[in-house]
Amino acid sequence: MDVAWLSSLFALVAGAFITVQVGSNTELKKGFGEPLPALLVNYLVGFSAVLSYTLARHQGTLSFPKAMHTPWWGWVGGAAGAVYGLAAIILASQIGATRLTALVITGQLVSSVIFDHFGWLSFEVHTAGIGRVGGCALMILGLILIAKY
Repeated sequence: MDVAWLSSLFALVAGAFITVQVGSNTELKKGFGEPLPALLVNYLVGFSAVLSYTLARHQGTLSFPKAMHTPWWGWVGGAAGAVYGLAAIILASQIGATRLTALVITGQLVSSVIFDHFGWLSFEVHTAGIGRVGGCALMILGLILIAKY
């Protein structure tokens, strides 16, 4: 089986789950009347799922002394996820799933091209050539069309 094809399919499904997460969290926000309790429940359920999977698979142990050698940016993923989660919960009902997703994906793509180009956050260097810059320009054009219509 082609691993690249399977990996791409997994990434597409994960992207769809982001939309499911936004809709689910928006409903939780309505139920709680506030965004932060909804986000807290989101992360508690996610943590429980990851913990259950980890225990079932007997995967690794926590080694904080070893992890202390991780660069500072290795520790900000949870905070970045929380910022995204809060923004999504607040904005989804205001601007809709399509515009929110277009903005998020365009932000991800543009920042990814920049991070790859400079090798930031330990990414391998991939030069921001004409194809990547052109792809970003097309994404921005797509974002404008989605936001306008």
